Amino acid sequence: MTRRDQLRDFLRTCRARLRPDDVGLVTAGRRRTPGLRREEVAALAGVGLPWYTWLEQGRDITVSTEVLDAIARALRLSGPERTHLYLLAGLNPPVEGGSRDADVTPELRRLVDAWHPNPAILRDRCWNLLVVNEAARTLFGYAETDRNCLIAFFTNPRHREAHTHWTAVAPLVVAAFRADAAHFPDDPGFAAVVADLVDRSPEFARLWARHEVGRPGQTVKAVRHPEAGELLFDLTTLVVADRPDRYLELYNPRSLVVGLPG
Repeated sequence: MTRRDQLRDFLRTCRARLRPDDVGLVTAGRRRTPGLRREEVAALAGVGLPWYTWLEQGRDITVSTEVLDAIARALRLSGPERTHLYLLAGLNPPVEGGSRDADVTPELRRLVDAWHPNPAILRDRCWNLLVVNEAARTLFGYAETDRNCLIAFFTNPRHREAHTHWTAVAPLVVAAFRADAAHFPDDPGFAAVVADLVDRSPEFARLWARHEVGRPGQTVKAVRHPEAGELLFDLTTLVVADRPDRYLELYNPRSLVVGLPG
């Protein structure tokens, strides 16, 4: 099925599962249409009936975020369903709010800590650090005051020194961040990180101005520890299933890492 076919079936299914009294409508007599009628959804959303009919039929029309939000409210869509509607309509889903530590479950915290003696971190889409285990702090030089992976990469001297090939890696890191930011053009979090770094790091400002775009994925990370020497890690990034704006970075050593000094 094409995306428009899926959009058509999704809207019809959501409309059919609602009864008039679910949305405060009073009806009389027998109804042949299961659930709400198209004109009722259009009225509840405040859009024209022809336009809503074309949308439900999967026609090639232009939609706005405001209209999609109105339809989502009219159909009583859940958060994941609203995101699904946006994707089927060909738009970026709205950015979820929440504080830096919001919705970090105890299970995720335990998983990050349990990855010790190997490094692990949990971050959000803007590369803000949510959870950092002790091995990551020791090996990568993260300080308690570090709040963002990219900002630490350019401004934390210890974190920078830990990267064996920092100069070669820096353009790739910036290109990967730009690729992530492109998926969420309306997220002010990305703009805040960029503005902060442009003010604090001429190196970042120069690399950001190059507009290079990379492909984030599985990589090999080389770090230098003052006592353990040079270490190589395979980095695998996993998306948290029920929070797709949370990313779990797990570092697996290519050689056994034991007894690292703090």
